[in-house]
Amino acid sequence: MKLLHLDSSILADSSASRQLSRAVVDAWQVAEPDAQVIYRDLASDALGHFSAASLVAAGTPAELRSAAQQHESELSERTLAEFLEADAIVIGAPMYNFSLPSQLKAWIDRISVAGKTFTYTENGPQGLAGGKKVVIVSTAGGVHAGQPSGAAHEDYLKFVLGFVGIDDVQVVRAEGLAYGEEPRAAAMQAAAQQVNELFIAA
Repeated sequence: MKLLHLDSSILADSSASRQLSRAVVDAWQVAEPDAQVIYRDLASDALGHFSAASLVAAGTPAELRSAAQQHESELSERTLAEFLEADAIVIGAPMYNFSLPSQLKAWIDRISVAGKTFTYTENGPQGLAGGKKVVIVSTAGGVHAGQPSGAAHEDYLKFVLGFVGIDDVQVVRAEGLAYGEEPRAAAMQAAAQQVNELFIAA
């Protein structure tokens, strides 16, 4: 099994989402010792935002691409290949200003490719990347799950995954992390318990 592990927090070792996403991956490897982990740090090794240059590079024949276009094309192709080849994905998704980190959105833009991960039919859009299991590690300073303030965060990420055909999605959530030391500790402990419960039947 190939397990793709994504982190997007800019807080390095101080990040709650990084701590919890690592715990999920560690628990997954205990449950499935043969799992091959591919790690991508979207904050320290940023993809760059999707742009007109990205579209031009993709639409230019390989033999006619400039060095910059070749780099852009290879980056997109490698990111998409990692996603498509993964059997399971762990996504560290902290909330920044009521949304996902822009680094994670840049990754979403690279893997949302018509004809590769979704297509449009007479009956509407159809996802092409199903059959994967995803665990979202959702963290926030406030409390937003199920609220309008969470629509551009966890809800959006689940919607995008569903759009490309992934419906096996579980969430490990730690909220209220900015409410003080005790609420933070309680939220992290509850999230750690959620991680343990993910693999009870494994």
